[in-house]
Amino acid sequence: MELLEFKDTKCTPDIIHPYNSALRDLSVPIVIDNASQGKIKKDTVEIPQTPQLQVGNDIINIEAVRFQLKTQFDRNIVTHFEAQEHLFDYTFAHLGIDTENSVQHPIVISEAFLNPNTSRQLMSELLFECYATPGIVYGVDSLFAYHFSQEKPMEHALIVSLGYQTCHVIPVIGNNTIFENARRLNTGGWNIITFLHRILQLKYPAHAAAITLSRAEELLHTICAIVVDYKEELGKWHDSEYYEENIKKIQLPYTSAGASSALTVEQQKERKRELARRLTEINARKREERLAEDQEKLRQLLEVQEIIEFGADREEIERALADCQIKSVTDLQKNIFNLNLKIEKTKQKIIAANSIEEVEEPPAKQTKYSKMVFENDNALHSFLENVKRMRRTAAGQERMRIISQLARKEKGNDDFGLRDEDWDIYKTISKDGGDSDSEAENEKLLEFEEILRTHEPSELDENTNPGETHQLHVGIERFRAPELIFKPYMAGSSEAGLSEVIGYVLSLFKSDDQLKLASNVVLIGGLANLRGLRERILVDLISIRPFKSEVNVRIMDNCSLSAWYGAKKFTNSSGFENYLLTKEMYDEYGPEYFKVHISPTFIIQHQRKIP
Repeated sequence: MELLEFKDTKCTPDIIHPYNSALRDLSVPIVIDNASQGKIKKDTVEIPQTPQLQVGNDIINIEAVRFQLKTQFDRNIVTHFEAQEHLFDYTFAHLGIDTENSVQHPIVISEAFLNPNTSRQLMSELLFECYATPGIVYGVDSLFAYHFSQEKPMEHALIVSLGYQTCHVIPVIGNNTIFENARRLNTGGWNIITFLHRILQLKYPAHAAAITLSRAEELLHTICAIVVDYKEELGKWHDSEYYEENIKKIQLPYTSAGASSALTVEQQKERKRELARRLTEINARKREERLAEDQEKLRQLLEVQEIIEFGADREEIERALADCQIKSVTDLQKNIFNLNLKIEKTKQKIIAANSIEEVEEPPAKQTKYSKMVFENDNALHSFLENVKRMRRTAAGQERMRIISQLARKEKGNDDFGLRDEDWDIYKTISKDGGDSDSEAENEKLLEFEEILRTHEPSELDENTNPGETHQLHVGIERFRAPELIFKPYMAGSSEAGLSEVIGYVLSLFKSDDQLKLASNVVLIGGLANLRGLRERILVDLISIRPFKSEVNVRIMDNCSLSAWYGAKKFTNSSGFENYLLTKEMYDEYGPEYFKVHISPTFIIQHQRKIP
């Protein structure tokens, strides 16, 4: 089986582009896709230890400053305009714009679907007042992608925009967006990444630090997929052969201690003897120190006993007992007796340790399994593989069975530990209590290990291949994490899943319009690249649509960047200048004024002022 490794791709700082006279004089529009974030590394970050402000790809080690990241978004709405200003500064500086206190280019900027007017007003204020831009055009990212990044977009479509923070289902009838029937799902790529990150850390608590959010995101885009029938897929993983064929093994970075492998067998034995001698000397010294402490304490207690025997007054006796932290005369006698016993035992241990002579290790006995005879190497290999499979699954299956039984208990009745049988369960699943509750299984497990130790000792030698203990075995998790957009309840959300939301949006239209929308379902956004997503939505739609009705689901070309390319093509459309909200309009009508535009086949519909 192929062993995968994390790429751990490091960002390279963005270059500063030349700002020549042609760009300066022609006032070329600047297209900013600000409504969606495909990477968490596009946030801004401020490090208190240094005065430097790091933005986007300038952050070389994202994990080192993960919890100091700042973003301009609250979900998908721009609310933190201080961070937004830092991003604009970074963007314009790397475009090479060097005009003082102004950006003399019209700006086309994407925004969230049904963006609150307050957020748009503050954005206009920032661009006009701070950067003195000559004009602004706002547009929804998914609508830019649909109407302008395609050669001939259809008049009717059901756009499924799969974003980083949210997902939107947007109906378009006759090139007009039906805003009142659109719906939002508050689950997106970020939720899937954090969900995958959490379940992998719970599965491998020893490697929690190595399982980072960036690596979880890498796994999402490389090995994760969506299945048509999630319940059926869960059942397949009970089969050990299916598990072996479909498991993905990812190697975590580790440092191997290669010094011991260079030593011969005799050198290793001598090293163990030397360590044993040092340990014996340390234990002997500690015994002598404890013996001296106990003898000193016994001397103090005997002095208190003499004071009592000589008939001292009560106050003096109580003061002496208090100095020794003893409550009564009875406790004094008990402590003296116990200390005498302890001192005597320590002396005996010292005498016994000094009298022990070093004994050579006896030669290892030949096990009965070393005498087993096989026809050829293939027979031996087949036998060992069968032993490995039985040894690996015995204890793990027993633990998971018991844990799953505990997990099925009714929530709210957290009374584990109040009954005696609960502690029997704890002993069973605890490492200290053994790998299984069956002595026969334990004996069989020991027998398997002895066979492997005889014929394939490297299988049980951790020092021979320490990398195996630093591997992630990702199985059902790669289907479970992206399933979150169809089952948000797995992460504690009470919302409906994506298929239910699509079905509900269709139900808001008449049957003729439902047919138009279902015949052209378009997936847009970074998550649309997930394997199996199109097939899953297609199957779910067929199950809720009338018999033999037309259903088509397709993924937008270059779905991750289609919004930016659509906005770019929009700037080249005829009459682009008519769509601009200019600085003069901003000053005359106020920051709440904006223009409405749609497909390039239509002229500007109307201008309106939001009350």
